[in-house]
Amino acid sequence: MEHEITSLQNALVKRVVMLQQKSAARRREGRFVVEGLRELEHCAAAGYAVESLFLCPDICPTPPAIAARQTYCVSRPVYEKMAYRDSTEGVVAVVEARSHSLSDLSLKEDALVVVLESVEKPGNLGAILRSADAAGADAVIVSDALTDLYNPNLIRASIGALFSVQTAVAPTDETIAFLKAHNIQILTAQLQDSLPYYASNMKRATALVMGTESTGLSQAWRHAADAHIRIPMLGRLDSLNVSVSTAILLFEAVRQRQA
Repeated sequence: MEHEITSLQNALVKRVVMLQQKSAARRREGRFVVEGLRELEHCAAAGYAVESLFLCPDICPTPPAIAARQTYCVSRPVYEKMAYRDSTEGVVAVVEARSHSLSDLSLKEDALVVVLESVEKPGNLGAILRSADAAGADAVIVSDALTDLYNPNLIRASIGALFSVQTAVAPTDETIAFLKAHNIQILTAQLQDSLPYYASNMKRATALVMGTESTGLSQAWRHAADAHIRIPMLGRLDSLNVSVSTAILLFEAVRQRQA
């Protein structure tokens, strides 16, 4: 270890706490926090630069093989102040953020893309990233984002899928133009004027577009769609959690492509 930190008032400790709690601080510094061995390993494997690594020997006696510019040994009270959640194996890191523009995406000819319009809950986005990873989706695009990609709840919910799935953030109009320029069909999930999801052809390049549970998709997406699809609802309720709905549609695409 290069340094030891035992004071709760240490400036580095306060900075980690600020980065955990404040999206404005993350944007301003271009840094975010990753907790946990599994998440950090996915992050490092994706080529993210780890600026600072904080290890608590009481919890993590064997340092992980993660390259960092600075490594600090912290006491348990310091670690508990920095950590956003209770069980993260005694590992916290400050990592350099990346650009998440549409131009950064590398897509196959038959790309499978998820588009989320105005998603609000970090946990939902994190869960969708996990499903996208499991289904081998090429990218997740967040249009008109209302949540921060580096929100600690999102990173936790994604279990590192934020780092394994290509992710972009862009306004709706730019996202629609991008998809059309790449000849990717747009399938919008909506109840109105729609066909059952299994009646659509998802073997070609496809974007599955999901809206919020409360208001659904904007008119811009409805007008841009090549087809409207729905998940048949047989009970009294008329909607599923957006992460569950997305998983159903993703694995229908997997089923069709493997048939």
